[in-house]
Amino acid sequence: MTKRTVCVVTGSRAEYGLLRGLMREIASRAELRLQIIVTGMHLAPEFGYTYREIEADGFAIDAKVEMLLSSDTPLGVTKSVGLGTMGMGEALDRLKPDLLLLLGDRFEILAAAVAATIAGIPIAHLHGGEITEGVMDDAIRHAITKMSHLHFTSAEGHRARVIQMGEDPGRVFNVGAPGVDEAVNTELLDKAQMEKELGLKLKEPILLLTYHPVLISGDPAHGLNELLAAVGEIDGSFVITRPNADPGGRILNHLIDAFVAAHPGRATVVTSLGHQRYISMLALADVVVGNSSSGLIEAPAMGTPTVNVGTRQSRRLRGESVIDAAEDRGSIGEAIRQALSPEFQAKVAKLTSPYGAGGAAQRIADAITSADLSRILTKRFHDR
Repeated sequence: MTKRTVCVVTGSRAEYGLLRGLMREIASRAELRLQIIVTGMHLAPEFGYTYREIEADGFAIDAKVEMLLSSDTPLGVTKSVGLGTMGMGEALDRLKPDLLLLLGDRFEILAAAVAATIAGIPIAHLHGGEITEGVMDDAIRHAITKMSHLHFTSAEGHRARVIQMGEDPGRVFNVGAPGVDEAVNTELLDKAQMEKELGLKLKEPILLLTYHPVLISGDPAHGLNELLAAVGEIDGSFVITRPNADPGGRILNHLIDAFVAAHPGRATVVTSLGHQRYISMLALADVVVGNSSSGLIEAPAMGTPTVNVGTRQSRRLRGESVIDAAEDRGSIGEAIRQALSPEFQAKVAKLTSPYGAGGAAQRIADAITSADLSRILTKRFHDR
């Protein structure tokens, strides 16, 4: 039996957390062979060399593609995409997979998609059809959708959007979010273990904060300044994860460091919590605050309320556990108080995630195993 080689690309800690269970599912199948390409933030010291977490989980890395320049300007990111495209081209020429598996909407993933398209390698894409109007990721995600041949969406509405973009309905599968699998299946660390890991006594209420730069809406520092001003008025503990390697990220790190220094014994910042610690913090937190997609996807699966700040996740599917707040301290503070209220906490504990209840990894692996790839590169625009 000839195994089908599936090459997974990962460029960030958050994305790997979503792919981890699927990678294990692929590796466990007799019909499939797993390849892994790591790139982007995984290989950067300022983001914690997170490729080590992949190796610690028992995976063998087949290629490392260096692409991140030491710059967070739009020009620097554009040059990084160019480097990434060249590096991905070289890696794919050497590895020659039968299928390239990509998740999401980051610029590292765009570079991989471009290289695979030119090399004639079929692409399977996860989390297409979603909308985040507040960032450039929206355009990148839709571009990758049009370069892809198999589509695995996280909700039925997202499947409908992918089909609306002209993709063959027979190649578009609503499987739910792989991140929900990881959230519900992770062995959680308890509060005492997390306090030891963080070096911080967690006093309730516990807030988990992640804020990524949003250049489309203007100054990326404005929203974080307002968020930190609102959070600073809460008598509790703050665990902050650093932003992604996006334009404007460095100024946000300076603001976070200043906030942590001004709140000794109450706040800590972590470059990368790693999968188990991050999911454990989601479960321990009384509220997740910021503009990360995990607040809309994984947090609801853990029964944790989310205060979603600003426009970065505009129009992304969200459940009733999510409270939207404008980028001003009054709106954010009011939303946090609502999220922390006993009534809202009790309500969220009974809710289910709009991104499914798990099992996405198995459904994706089933479809990849059975898909006919012989003529899949020939795509016709599906007119509705």
